[in-house]
Amino acid sequence: MKPGAYPYPPDEFDAAARSGGPRGVHRAPRSRWSRWWPFLVVLVVFPALAYWGATFLADWQGLGGDEDPDAAPTSSVDPSAEAEEGEGEGEDEPETEPSASPTPEEPPAPPADTTRPVDVYNATNRSGLAANAGGRLEAVGFTDVSALNWDGEDPATSIVYYGVAADVTTAQLVGSTLGIAQVVLSTEQAPEGIVVVLAADYTPA
Repeated sequence: MKPGAYPYPPDEFDAAARSGGPRGVHRAPRSRWSRWWPFLVVLVVFPALAYWGATFLADWQGLGGDEDPDAAPTSSVDPSAEAEEGEGEGEDEPETEPSASPTPEEPPAPPADTTRPVDVYNATNRSGLAANAGGRLEAVGFTDVSALNWDGEDPATSIVYYGVAADVTTAQLVGSTLGIAQVVLSTEQAPEGIVVVLAADYTPA
């Protein structure tokens, strides 16, 4: 188009062309919102994305990394259950005390036999002691009593001899009847039955 052939009256665009400034499409003036919304996006969206990322990482670590790898493994067994099991085992298997060997019981002493012969000897110079002792023995039931004089060594105290273990009870009965404490087992002094030797300590009844 030739200059001067332009059919339209001149306007502001023609003035801009004459001024030698920049040329382009007409743009309306920008509003305040169009200038500030990029900053709002940066201030709101980026913090939200950062918060979401941190939460996601924390949840992801919680799924597989709650336990400390250096920590010692813990047992899932209830301690109270273990204590009950221990008590049950103790009840099922009571402690057994060592059994003491039973003490053998001594056999009972044989009963006194008043039919056994009893020889009473007087070993003093006092007459009548053997007869006195013989009468005391007959009074308690002895049936075979002899009064004699002692011709051996005089004992210091009165004594009762018996020759066999079975006569121990009979000899003790003779000693208790006559008040004589010494009762001695001697086959030599009492070859048969019971032998009583009265010394100076004998007290007639």
